[in-house]
Amino acid sequence: MLSRLGLCMPRLPSFALLVLSFLFAPSFVCAQADEPAPSQISLGASATPVRPQPDSANTPEGDPIPPNSPRMVRQTRYEIIRDFETQLVYARTTFPMGSKGIQLRQGVITPNGEELRTALAIWGPAIKPGDPAHISLVQIKDDHIRFEINGGPVHHQKWYQRVQVSGAGGTMQAPQNSPQANPHGSYVDLYFAKYVPEITPQQLRDLLFPALDFNARNKEQAYLDTLPPKVKEAIVAHHVLVGMNTEMVVHAKGKPPKKVRERDGEIEYEEWIYGEPPADVYFVRIVNDEVVRVETMKIDGEKILRTQREVTLQPAPEQEAKATPKEKQDSPANAPSLRRPGEASDDVPKPADGAAPMPPMPPPDVPQPQGGPGEMVSAR
Repeated sequence: MLSRLGLCMPRLPSFALLVLSFLFAPSFVCAQADEPAPSQISLGASATPVRPQPDSANTPEGDPIPPNSPRMVRQTRYEIIRDFETQLVYARTTFPMGSKGIQLRQGVITPNGEELRTALAIWGPAIKPGDPAHISLVQIKDDHIRFEINGGPVHHQKWYQRVQVSGAGGTMQAPQNSPQANPHGSYVDLYFAKYVPEITPQQLRDLLFPALDFNARNKEQAYLDTLPPKVKEAIVAHHVLVGMNTEMVVHAKGKPPKKVRERDGEIEYEEWIYGEPPADVYFVRIVNDEVVRVETMKIDGEKILRTQREVTLQPAPEQEAKATPKEKQDSPANAPSLRRPGEASDDVPKPADGAAPMPPMPPPDVPQPQGGPGEMVSAR
């Protein structure tokens, strides 16, 4: 009996261990799955680089970038390029033509004011506010990010234009074509204080909002968002205000079915006519791309005339160029004149009595020998 008990006593702990292993095996396996081995941690850290996070890691999307944010890492660069290239946007400002685009620093666009109007008067606009455009190239520099719009101002070379083929006869290179200008494209440079920091795509969209609109659903909405509130309300209500330009009138009333070009003294104007009887008829008078008069003929015969300026806008560069008087324009250096030799011009001061001095008389004629050239005349 004791021998049997002695044989059975060692088996009880093993049986108990077996039962305990079945009871706690799932939790033990889960704990091992949740906590990787030290070797796995070191391998993962060496295989995948860890992106540095700013101090305020809980900063929501769209918040300002912390001043102590680290530099942008390679992985973020790839994400920004994939997210923004070939994306459709709407312009919120005017991009001038030429190789110089616009710069955006702390929400301020340059060139602006008189400098921008001068550039537009010389080169013309490449993109106007509200126009749809696409981001064709994203280049991340040291302290700024360049977003090329509609192909950029310069056509870049293709890959096959840089191919070199080596053979027995030497090295043959594909014909090189110099980059050609692309007047329809432009770019915007977004500058930062010291370097390009770690940034999210939404924060980057917020910084670009003064120049590009990523949230507009169509061209009409993008254009309305760039206008003053009073003008925006009038366009939505299909109402024309004195002081609007032609583009605003088209957005408010559409293209005019009829146009009449007339002259009032020395002023040329266009009359845009909307509507036909028995409905209301609107006569919109435009001078130099600006509405100067709106006349409404009601069905009952009532006439409403508005000529007082209702909205003030900045003059367009084309208007400033047309408004410049001819006297202020530079005249050619050798301008032709109808004055006789020796005759005083109009801007020369005259004597007090009003009598101008007589022009100098030509010298008397000197007698010439008779006969034609080459003939000898004998003296007698």
